[in-house]
Amino acid sequence: MENNTKKTSNKRKLVGFVVSDKADKTIVVSVETLIQHPLLKKYIKRKKKFMAHDPANECAIGDKVQIIEHRPISARKKWHLNKVIEKAV
Repeated sequence: MENNTKKTSNKRKLVGFVVSDKADKTIVVSVETLIQHPLLKKYIKRKKKFMAHDPANECAIGDKVQIIEHRPISARKKWHLNKVIEKAV
């Protein structure tokens, strides 16, 4: 008997914009999330920056990208570029 079930990854994926590409093979991605204030019940935007590995140096500032969790590459890089969703003009 063959098991033809597709294995899905349980790694987190985030979408954000590239804010820096100055380091070699590294990009800094700003990810914006909405959280609800516990008392006021109002939605607030929160931003966080993640360093991600870009092995081909294909990203530029302003690109919309998807990053995925990865094994630690350095002390601050624990994310890897998955795909470029939209190139900056």
